[in-house]
Amino acid sequence: MTDPGAQPLHLAAALDGAGWHPAAWREPDARPAALFTAGYWADLVAEAERGLLDFVTFEDALSLQSDSGRHPDARTDRVRGRLDAVLTAARVAPLTSHIGLIPTVTVTHTEPFHISTAIATLDWVSSGRAGVRVKVSGRPDEAAHFGRRTLSRGPELAAELFAEAADYVEVIRRLWDSWEDDAEIRDVVTGRFIDRGKLHYIEFAGRWFSVKGPSITPRPPQGQPVVAALAHRDLAYQLLARSADVGFITPSDAASAAAIVAEARAAQQTAGRTGDSVRLFADLLVFLDDSTTTAQRRRARFDDQAGAPYRSDAHIFTGTPADLASLLLHWQSAGLTGFRLRPAAIPRDLLQITRELVPELQRRGAFRRGYESASLRGLLGLPRPASRYATT
Repeated sequence: MTDPGAQPLHLAAALDGAGWHPAAWREPDARPAALFTAGYWADLVAEAERGLLDFVTFEDALSLQSDSGRHPDARTDRVRGRLDAVLTAARVAPLTSHIGLIPTVTVTHTEPFHISTAIATLDWVSSGRAGVRVKVSGRPDEAAHFGRRTLSRGPELAAELFAEAADYVEVIRRLWDSWEDDAEIRDVVTGRFIDRGKLHYIEFAGRWFSVKGPSITPRPPQGQPVVAALAHRDLAYQLLARSADVGFITPSDAASAAAIVAEARAAQQTAGRTGDSVRLFADLLVFLDDSTTTAQRRRARFDDQAGAPYRSDAHIFTGTPADLASLLLHWQSAGLTGFRLRPAAIPRDLLQITRELVPELQRRGAFRRGYESASLRGLLGLPRPASRYATT
């Protein structure tokens, strides 16, 4: 049993194609022919909900996947192509009832007005379970898709991209607040559908955006859908501190987790946010099997098929669900809220998470046995904020 005084563990799954390892699509139980179908994604999210996970994230980018991560490649033995993450989340939302849905959006080349309405819509169709993971891009090939800006290389580029992302999040948050909660009257007798005095111009003017508002979508059920970001270094930690509700970090062990948590909390204090309002999830990529030897052999076989050992920005765990449960509980003591697990292969590693890891954590008294809230903010213990424009 875990420490009865410990905070409950939170778990999420990061969904990407046939799994995070590039050879996963070649497995006998993979479904490469179904990757671009609604049913495939509905099945994955239904399985994650069966495991009582807090949320799933959907990967996305403005370029084809590439082994380099910095420019396109010409490989034909890898999964290439994705469905739009926001639209995928919206498609599966009515088929689920409790699990949170967090699609990825590249904010560098999209407009905050469009994304604010898309995520507000997702919150409505999911009855309050939406979020968005904001992502920046400094890739020239992605900029070339739009032709509106040239990204200069150099140390100043990262600072510019993250500052722009912070403004982007500020705009979408203001737009979500631009309708007060009771702006819709819907009074057939008087013929009044809305109270126009409860719709507000946001009048945002900054270096990258000038947005008048209000939104065209009523205030989302959560008030503010959950904003998440992946962070590897100081600039990204500052974005988490200033703008995010959830941060994904990539420690290599418990000691590095404690150091990253301390750095992120210090940045949060500097940004004027007290307490631990940012929920910090450690990312781990997982190969899970009945024995460590079996998991190691499967990983080696994948690497042989791919032609090289797989490397990740996140720690790669290879072993049993029981051993992973012990590792998670050990790392949790560093101050982590929970973990976002990246299945190396789908469906195998996702099923190992939901049908083996989760029951193991439940046996140790470390994970829920039922959903405690109907909203994503509620699952994460985040309060529902009032509209900043509402008058008392």
